[in-house]
Amino acid sequence: MINYFINRLFIAILVTITVSIIAFSLLRLSGDLAAELAGDDATEEEIAQVAKAYGLDRPLYIQYFDWAGSALSGDLGDSIFSNEPVFDILKGAVPTTAKLAVLALALGIIIAVPLGIIAAVYQNTGVDRASLVLAVFGQAIPNFWLGLMLILLFGVKLRWLPISGQDTLMHFVMPTVTIALSTLPQIMRLTRTGMAEVMQSDYIRAAYAKGLPARMVILKHALRNAILPVVSITMVTFGFLLGGTVVVETIFALNGLGFEAFQAIIRQDFPVLQSVVLFVSVIYIGLTLLSDLINAQLDPRIRLS
Repeated sequence: MINYFINRLFIAILVTITVSIIAFSLLRLSGDLAAELAGDDATEEEIAQVAKAYGLDRPLYIQYFDWAGSALSGDLGDSIFSNEPVFDILKGAVPTTAKLAVLALALGIIIAVPLGIIAAVYQNTGVDRASLVLAVFGQAIPNFWLGLMLILLFGVKLRWLPISGQDTLMHFVMPTVTIALSTLPQIMRLTRTGMAEVMQSDYIRAAYAKGLPARMVILKHALRNAILPVVSITMVTFGFLLGGTVVVETIFALNGLGFEAFQAIIRQDFPVLQSVVLFVSVIYIGLTLLSDLINAQLDPRIRLS
């Protein structure tokens, strides 16, 4: 297990370094940042001053190592737009996105896993077909459309829920439902597929032959082996949600990571944008590593291979 962990950790570090280099390089190679920051009417002298002020006149590899070294020490620089430390911007945005991601994923799992189990136990019945329809329905609806419909119904007409803001849990009800419906289909289908396969196994038949209660067979024996793909996709989905769902955060006026990244693109605020990309990448890679370790713990065949 230790060798497996070291191997996966080494790969995670390499991927993180690669992502940081790509993110840094793409922002620098997308155009003359100094000219864009100086403005359309800037003279060559003014552009040169801006380049010197932000260190853009130095070789690219030196800029990268300076930025990476500062990032490792917690110094992500200052926002070009507001002069606010990027670390403070992220510190203000992360809790909102994390809360939304946790609530949406929890709601999706609470609904999807039981539905997947029921669909697998009652294969090729009306229940199974209804779950398939729900999965297709959830994947087909765009987030922005569902969010707007929820706002019109529960925010404008019925006035049951606040339309925007992030002060209370009530502000997160509609965004949570909007995102949960998009995460639900994949988790439900994976649960259903895994359970359907496991339910045909010999040891499940043997458990039934011994007279064990159906609930014990399903939850204790079948679910443990069928849940591995669900654990993986849950971790990956959580990492994706922590990256910020730009559309949902914008519609519901949530000041999260996705919203900050969107604003940074519009304002050409590259310190904020590259820091968001780096932060999200580290979290995503870390959760993928955690998923691998959990799967290896649940299934020894993974770490032995």
